[in-house]
Amino acid sequence: MGQHGAKARETLLDAAEELFARYGIDAVSNRRIAEHAGTANHSAVAYHFGGRDELLEALVTRHLEDTHRRRAVLTDQLGDDAGLHDLLACLILPWVDHLASLPVPSWRARFLHQMRAVPSMKALLNRTATANRGTEDLLRRTAAAVGELPTTVLHGRSWILGNMTTATCAEYEARVQDGAETANWTGVGYFLIDSCAGMLSAPVTHPGNFITQPSPVYLL
Repeated sequence: MGQHGAKARETLLDAAEELFARYGIDAVSNRRIAEHAGTANHSAVAYHFGGRDELLEALVTRHLEDTHRRRAVLTDQLGDDAGLHDLLACLILPWVDHLASLPVPSWRARFLHQMRAVPSMKALLNRTATANRGTEDLLRRTAAAVGELPTTVLHGRSWILGNMTTATCAEYEARVQDGAETANWTGVGYFLIDSCAGMLSAPVTHPGNFITQPSPVYLL
């Protein structure tokens, strides 16, 4: 792909991420994305990505290399006896640090929050979240660090934590854009780590199969 084609592709990704973040995944057409990107070619999405699903996958995966690099740096510092808090830090901080590196306004957290609201996108998000071997290993170690928590409870709490983490970052991203917050993403990251550790280590007082679908503790 030439320099012009690569730039056009990135412009479409930027336009799509903003529109999806603002209005939702199903409310935005490919034509609207092309127009927002400033191109008169209403077939630009099909030309550059092949289709809607390919565009969404490109959006979900576009920053993964940076997140995986940050995660590998933290993971290399872990000892074999790392506790729950340190393992969660390796899962959460790389993504939060990536959000901190984006220009304002950024739409990344709000886009992923919208993606989680679409049932048909769940498979893509979960597949992407666990596609990296290092992340898979961290998720296994985190599950082991929780102890004797029943699998169904672990899945349910992980589902809640995934929603909570994404929603919190999406709201914070919007507040930073509006000027309601002075960006302190590191503080947000540690707040989420503490919150996730508290929920995962909480006692089970009423076991039951209420929420049984697996979901990564944290995502992308």
